[in-house]
Amino acid sequence: MRDDSDFIGAKLALFLGDRLAVIRRDDRPGLDWAGYWDFPGGGREGGETAQDCALRETEEELGIAVPREALVWNRAFLRPDRAVGWLFVGRLPADAAASIRLGDEGQAWALMQPADYLSHPLGIPHFKERLKLYLHVMQRGSVA
Repeated sequence: MRDDSDFIGAKLALFLGDRLAVIRRDDRPGLDWAGYWDFPGGGREGGETAQDCALRETEEELGIAVPREALVWNRAFLRPDRAVGWLFVGRLPADAAASIRLGDEGQAWALMQPADYLSHPLGIPHFKERLKLYLHVMQRGSVA
């Protein structure tokens, strides 16, 4: 993993079997991407690492503790505001979905096929692009 000492937040594209766990963002004025389907994750707290941030936020938002060894890919991305954000990809068995409990943020959670997220009108566009990159890298069998 690249140096993660300077970043603003982290997300986790969590596969449960072959489906992605996604959260429908709250629908309130002033919230970026309100009402859209999002990956679990959020802002950094204190001096935590990007990996710790993604795992903590996922547990807070979906009630599921993802072990570090379930993380299979990561990449830092430069946001339009020049801040760094991380995307991690994790994989758990499909039956882990039974442990999911929606936390205090979001309206609902769902499991989606990656293609359904990519084509969904309420998928967050920049996360669609990052998911496409991961899927492309995995299809090629490289770790670009």
